[in-house]
Amino acid sequence: MIDRNTPDTIDVVFALMDNHNSSWFPKASNGTVFSDGATTAHIGCHVGILQRGKGKLDREGRDYWLKPLWEIGAVEKVFLDTTTGSFLLGHPIAKSSNSAYRLSESFVKILKAPANEWKEFLSTWVSEDAVRSRLKQQAFLASQTAMEIDNKHEHLIQATIAHYAPTFLHGYQVLYTDLTDGDRITEADKICMAKAGVQIDLEDAMPDVLLWNEPGNRLWEIEAVTSDGEVDYHKFQQLTSLAQRSGMNGIGFTTAYRTWIEAARRQARFKNIHPETYIWILEDPTKHFFVSASPLPDSQR
Repeated sequence: MIDRNTPDTIDVVFALMDNHNSSWFPKASNGTVFSDGATTAHIGCHVGILQRGKGKLDREGRDYWLKPLWEIGAVEKVFLDTTTGSFLLGHPIAKSSNSAYRLSESFVKILKAPANEWKEFLSTWVSEDAVRSRLKQQAFLASQTAMEIDNKHEHLIQATIAHYAPTFLHGYQVLYTDLTDGDRITEADKICMAKAGVQIDLEDAMPDVLLWNEPGNRLWEIEAVTSDGEVDYHKFQQLTSLAQRSGMNGIGFTTAYRTWIEAARRQARFKNIHPETYIWILEDPTKHFFVSASPLPDSQR
């Protein structure tokens, strides 16, 4: 009756009704359950592995099995506050590993309603005014969360555009910036990328910033790291493939950190920066560092 009847969407709703399994967030408060908030990856594993006994759903497919539900207010975007272990409404930090989803209370009420009552509840719930009211309330609460959370990731992305690119990437223009967790690629982004002959598909790794040098016909990708997401082997391979598919002459890569301490903490643990890429530190912005796995030539020894 709400025109969201696909196998994936049905199983996603079933997953988000799971109040028997404990939360899969290690830092969630004691007693928190799966239905209180689950990431795209959590939901993909719940559906693909627990329910179907196969592989997890492709996380980039969320536009097909999550977005249709949040667009009507059946699913809410939530964010785990790791200091309290509780979930706040909204996704204040794009691509954060603490961003999650849950069913709205009003939608759960319909799903749990007695057989002789649910149709009446649903009829009221799907009315145009009711949808607008739900989305308005969700947006208001999400904006409150955004004000409470220090949006380090967004600030770092903006710094790479305002400071790093003009200093080190002369001639490059921004094609795409991932500052939100809603429509991953906006209409304005699509126009810019169409001019460059670039199309990002669901199976592609999503960059924080994608730039294009028109005279050289080259791309450059920047990953702004505050919690995770360096230019690792996976991103290097996928975006190199994107550049080749788009007829580019090549692509460059930079991993950006806010501070030396954060960079050291991440790399001491993961050591995942791919060779032939760059590192830039916001607190030390006048230089960037090339990562090489090759020995020095004899002339430089």
